[in-house]
Amino acid sequence: MFNILSILIGLVTLILMIPAVFPLLGALNWILVPMALFGALVGLISSRTSGQNFCLLVAAFGALRLFLGGGII
Repeated sequence: MFNILSILIGLVTLILMIPAVFPLLGALNWILVPMALFGALVGLISSRTSGQNFCLLVAAFGALRLFLGGGII
């Protein structure tokens, strides 16, 4: 059950991360990366690791976007 919840949190975060790729909306990642990390924490409770790994991948994508944009853009 927690694995499914973790995957859902990751999907919602990934969908919300799509507009954050555009210039001047990159600061949205400051909210979305912790949200993905929360999903990974929920996935940690589960016996399966697919939801946790998916959320960590989404968080890494958001962190990379923040790094490339200098943390603001």
